[in-house]
Formats: sequence, C-alpha cells, structure tokens
Amino acid sequence: MTVQHIAAFSDAGQGGNPAGIVISEQLPADAEMRRIAAEVGYSETAFAVPNGAPDQWRVRYFSPESEVPFCGHATIALGAALAAHSGDGRYRLTLNQAEISVEASASAESARAALQSPPTHSKPANPELVEAALALFGYSREQLDPALPPAEIHGGADHLMLALKDRADLAAMSYDLDAGRTLMREFGLVTIMLVHVRSKTAFDVRNAFASGGVLEDPATGAAAAAFAGYLRDLGWPHRNRIQITQGEDMGARSSITAEFEDQPGSSIRVSGATRMIAHS
Repeated sequence: MTVQHIAAFSDAGQGGNPAGIVISEQLPADAEMRRIAAEVGYSETAFAVPNGAPDQWRVRYFSPESEVPFCGHATIALGAALAAHSGDGRYRLTLNQAEISVEASASAESARAALQSPPTHSKPANPELVEAALALFGYSREQLDPALPPAEIHGGADHLMLALKDRADLAAMSYDLDAGRTLMREFGLVTIMLVHVRSKTAFDVRNAFASGGVLEDPATGAAAAAFAGYLRDLGWPHRNRIQITQGEDMGARSSITAEFEDQPGSSIRVSGATRMIAHS
C-alpha cells in the first residue's frame, strides 16, 4: 500500500505539517490503519476511498495513537493528492461525523488546496480545564491576554484556546507529554491551542497535540477553523480573513489562511500551499 508524504500549509516551499496520505479502493481494517499511522509517525494520516461518484470520497484520519474526527492539514494534503490523482477541482468528502469539501490545483512543482470546514461553535472554557491547562504549561492567569478569553472551540474537532500576552511566553511553551495526554483525553480535546495576537488579523500559534501522541503540531487546520469561528462569535474585528503563522518555534514555519462569512456557525474556508516529501 503506497503512502504519500505531503506537507500542508508550507511557507515559501519550506516547513508545513507532514501528513500521510493513502488513496485506495477499499479502506483497510481499523487495526491496519492504526498500524500504518503509527509507522508513518506523523500527527495524522488520511485514508481515502471512492464513495459513489468521481468527486466523492470517504475519508478517515488516524494519529499514531487514535482516530480523530477531522484533520485540517491532512485534508489539505489529501486535496493535493486528489488533484494529482484525478485532476484539479472540488472534491466532496464524507467524514465520520461531517460532510466537507476540498478544492485543489496541482502543478509539477507544488499544489494549493482549500477546505470548507464543518460548522463551528465556541463557548467560554470550563474554569477547571483552564486551571489544569495553565498548570500543565506552567503559565499563570496573569500571562493570559484578556482580549481573547479562554474558550473551548470547535470546527470539526474540539480544542482549548488560550491566548498569551507575551510572544516570549508562546516561544517558551513546554509540557509533559503524558500529563498532556491525560488532560486532553479527560476533557475530550484534540489539541490545546496557544495564541499570540500579532495584529487584528494575524496570529502566532502553537498547538499541543498530546491526545494523538504528538508533542506539537506544526500546522493545525481544524484548530484554525475553530479559532476563526471563535473570533466571529467574539465579535473580533477580523475583516472576514485571518492569517495564522504556526510551527515557527519548532523550525517548521507554516502559513494558514482562514476566510469566512459573518453568519454564526457557518463553514470556514481554510487554505494553504503543499509540498511533496516522498512516497513509501
């Protein structure tokens, strides 16, 4: 079975978040998909099979330790793979819990893709969860940015968002993987998203992904969609488009664009460039 290795949300041909992509006629057994994802070792591997029409695909996502309901960067990588496999265009994807789409175009050198996320929603974060997360990272409440209150955010998967006033605090992020895994699984989180405001429409981000057995994700499209929905819910002056820089502090600078309408809960368009790494 061929696994394509594609980095999504690359920045000027560098960085990005690698994903494994498997396109086949039938989905492997669950145990086999878990084995492949663990062997590949990326934060996610996407498995896609035809689903009744040339533009329809059934998709599942696996991290090295668990299945996840939606993964943005793997969807962007899958879009690039589908464009190379079946031609440029828009593809409808059936996930475990949602129907989404990805639009992609490919050239000999690179590809770009844009996904439409599942619906978004957000709510103020559980105070107990906030205290536990602050303790996990060794932060205090005084380090939080009051302009973006802690929130539980959703755009196909659940995340905790904490905003930090000081960019240096973001750069200093560290935590124990086992403790992070326990916390995220207890509260049903896929990632904990740490944010620093660069401007009203530009943000620096780090995403802890211990729930999937990965210390940090260099680019997280699902969290970007959820965060854009949160900003909309908050009434932030977002101008319907934000730019997220992620992975910079781990040497894998990634660039994510999120565009959206004003309607609460509506889908977020998340886009970025990709680069091919290898086949295996």
